[in-house]
Amino acid sequence: MENEQHEKYEYARNRIRQKKRLYYHFVVFLLGSLFMYLANNLFQVFPDTQWYSWVIALWLFLFILHFIRVYITDRFMNKQWERDQINKLIAKQEQRIAQLEKKHLPPTEN
Repeated sequence: MENEQHEKYEYARNRIRQKKRLYYHFVVFLLGSLFMYLANNLFQVFPDTQWYSWVIALWLFLFILHFIRVYITDRFMNKQWERDQINKLIAKQEQRIAQLEKKHLPPTEN
C-alpha cells in the first residue's frame, strides 16, 4: 500500500515538473518571438528578409510537439498503461503455454 502511494506521489510530481517545463517553454517562446520581431523591425537585423517568421514558425512547431507530449502522449501512456500492457502480454503468454502443454502432454489416466 505504501509503495502504491509512493508511485502516485512520484507520478504527480513528474506531471507537475512536465507542466512547469511546458509553461516555461511557452514564456521563453513568447519572449524570444518578441525579441526576434523587434530585432528584425527596430534594429534592422537583416531587414530585407522575414527571417524571424521562419524561426518563430519552427519554434512554434517544436512547442506544439512539446505540448502534445505533455498533455496527450504522457497522459495516456503512463505507468498504469505500461502495467496494463505488461499484464495483457503475460496473460497471453500464459494462455499460449497452457495450450502448448495441453496439446503436447499425454492424457493422464484416472
